[in-house]
Amino acid sequence: MSEGSDLTAQQGWQVPAHDTHVFREKRAEHALVIPVINEGEKIRAQLRAFAAAGLPVDLVMADGGSSDGSLDGGILAECDARALLVKTGPGKLGAQLRMAYAWCLQEGYAGIVTMDGNGKDDVTHVRRFLAALEAGADYVQGSRYAPGGAAINTPRDRSFGNRMIHAPILSLAARRRLTDTTNGFRAYSRRYLLDPRVAPFRDLFQRYELLFYLTVRAGQLGYRIAEVPVSRRYPDQGKIPTKIAGWRGKADILAQTLKAALGRYAP
Repeated sequence: MSEGSDLTAQQGWQVPAHDTHVFREKRAEHALVIPVINEGEKIRAQLRAFAAAGLPVDLVMADGGSSDGSLDGGILAECDARALLVKTGPGKLGAQLRMAYAWCLQEGYAGIVTMDGNGKDDVTHVRRFLAALEAGADYVQGSRYAPGGAAINTPRDRSFGNRMIHAPILSLAARRRLTDTTNGFRAYSRRYLLDPRVAPFRDLFQRYELLFYLTVRAGQLGYRIAEVPVSRRYPDQGKIPTKIAGWRGKADILAQTLKAALGRYAP
């Protein structure tokens, strides 16, 4: 039994039902969590890039229930993944992250880096998050708008919404200026996620709420926050890779943002 393996039962965490597949032993101090669902060749290319980068992290895949076979065919062995968690219970991104974060904390990781599985991020930038965690940061936000970052082919409405609406709202609530708060490329320390004043393992976090809440809560509780530059590349043409569809999706994001800023998710 690994360090902290009874945390879920001890602390009453709410974690969605899931299947756990562990392929090898723990080797690193930090984990890289990639939430994914039906990302096809994008995630396969991303995993090969991860393998080529030789990053000092244990890879944990958080599958929301993919049906496209994108994680089949030996790709996880090829990239030396440590574990695959497959959500079988309800919920979307927030549920996937709760599932993976709980497992990583149970396994004793000192910190967790998260990046999307749609191929928009540069996997080599994981090292920047690890350096920030090792320097004492508790919440590390990746930003394409920070000096040294790159926003490549970002749709204008996304850039406007993020920089003019989302980031200012959450920065004000967090009492710390951040520039790219919709970006899922980020990291958290173990002590931050285990703080009972944070309590991230609750069923109310089903979609994007958890991302926005953890941004706000870190500043409110006085945790050390860092922002590191990253690149984020959208395709030159064709369909934009996103799970946020239409005006209804954008309205939902705004509602979740305002709830996080107003403290509606605080325990």
